[in-house]
Amino acid sequence: DEECSICLLPTNPQSLPCKAQGCKAVFCKTCLGMALMTKSCCSVCSAVVGKLMGNQPEGKMRVSYNRQMNLFGYKQTGTITIDYAFRDGIQGSEHPNPGKPYKGTTRRAYLPYNADGQKVLGLLKQAFEQKLTFTIGTSSTTGHSDTVIWNDIHHKTSTHGGPSMHGYPDPGYLKRVTEDL
Repeated sequence: DEECSICLLPTNPQSLPCKAQGCKAVFCKTCLGMALMTKSCCSVCSAVVGKLMGNQPEGKMRVSYNRQMNLFGYKQTGTITIDYAFRDGIQGSEHPNPGKPYKGTTRRAYLPYNADGQKVLGLLKQAFEQKLTFTIGTSSTTGHSDTVIWNDIHHKTSTHGGPSMHGYPDPGYLKRVTEDL
């Protein structure tokens, strides 16, 4: 008989296996329920269980297309422009300083208008819907705290200047961001 990977008691027919490739963990329903209340991942292999949700405040993501504008390194593809907008608000219980005001922001990002760019756009939309793209914290640019900031998903915010300026050309960007997402 197998045993629960958390409580080590024998499992039963209602026990649930981790579905991550290569993970042999099995959990009784009680232990799995308790574990997922604290962290939405397998306690053995750390694979995400369910839909990962972040603490991004309410905001908008708007997408537009410009077939006339090309990014450096992408000839004749056009450009996908992503505009993010967040109004000022009050932090919720999921934020660093609940009840305290936060400063909103606007951000613009660019992708090539090709198959790879559209794939990344789909992943970025999903990340935004799961509240993973932004968070509330201290801006590394201005030093201001309690403001909406990027949350570790790399975006190209300039159409030129290369990687050091968060722009194009950057031949490996689409592959890297796809792997990150």
